[in-house]
Amino acid sequence: MTSLTPETHVVAEIRGRVGCITLNRPKALNALSLDMIRRITQALKDWQNDDAVLAVVVRGVNKEGPFGAFCAGGDIRFFHQAALAGDAALEDFFTEEYALNHLIHTYSKPYIALMDGIVMGGGMGISQGASLRIITERSMLAMPETNIGLFPDVGGGYFLSRCSGRLGEYLALTGHVLKGREAINGGLADGFIDSGRLPGLWASLERTPFENGDSVERWCVSHLSTTLAPMTWPKKELDRIFDLPDVLQIMAALETSDNTWCQQTAVTLRQRSPLMLHVVLEQIRRARGMGLADDLRMERDMVHRCFHLRPGSASETVEGIRALAVDKDHAPRWNPARLEDVTPAQVAAFFESPWAADAHPLRHLR
Repeated sequence: MTSLTPETHVVAEIRGRVGCITLNRPKALNALSLDMIRRITQALKDWQNDDAVLAVVVRGVNKEGPFGAFCAGGDIRFFHQAALAGDAALEDFFTEEYALNHLIHTYSKPYIALMDGIVMGGGMGISQGASLRIITERSMLAMPETNIGLFPDVGGGYFLSRCSGRLGEYLALTGHVLKGREAINGGLADGFIDSGRLPGLWASLERTPFENGDSVERWCVSHLSTTLAPMTWPKKELDRIFDLPDVLQIMAALETSDNTWCQQTAVTLRQRSPLMLHVVLEQIRRARGMGLADDLRMERDMVHRCFHLRPGSASETVEGIRALAVDKDHAPRWNPARLEDVTPAQVAAFFESPWAADAHPLRHLR
């Protein structure tokens, strides 16, 4: 059995007949590096054809030990450094991350995600494709990318657009955090377990004599509750407003309402990247009619544009990361500065692929 060491950011081991993946980078809330993506991918490929492995379970650790944090996303400090340095590893990161997201969604064996603690961005990418998505009272799920001048990638277009009503548009634009059982309401989790019971469930996977992959999943399901939490958003109002044709009409409806939720939502949106709000609404609307592979190819085009339409420090994403995570002044200089100044041509540029179809880095996804 592999021991946890600080240098081992991904621990992949077979316990009994279950492939167990532990994200072990607690100081960074298990944020994904390119090496971590490669290690997870290799483990999943190795186990896919290994008859000794019936199912896969993935968890994270926090500074106190197992569980407590799942994955805060991709390593945005690396994005910032690589973009400024012109490092080709940035392109590899997104190509390999999105291929991993596809592998998880299409995996031939049960893949069970123990989504305890923070689950954001890239953490959603390695959990939303799971056949069983388990949350706890500590779970915090979000796609907060508009806060850093990015968009909800890692298949975010695909899974957010499939939330009920127009919840996907709301979550994608605002980055709103779903807590605990709210994630089940939102269609982004399948069942709930008290966090204190996770160590026992994890230990039982090794010693239970499972006969097949389905029995592993059924065993986990038997420990879960599917009781919904009271909704913390006004569903009818959300669906009405976020079904409007464009961001300016959404904002006008929010800002002219005397509803407190609408006013708070408007304040949140005014803090996000104006350019990316327009781009993200278009992304979610397009993705609703796409399969997973086509969505991931579209997102790969989009993320290339995020770093190359305006290279280096002029990139909206580089500026957003600078303000949030590097200088931490929380005062991004968005360009354009106002929602009203974004042009259709600026938005359309994100959806033009820089690659011919037969040269696309994700052309092999099906």
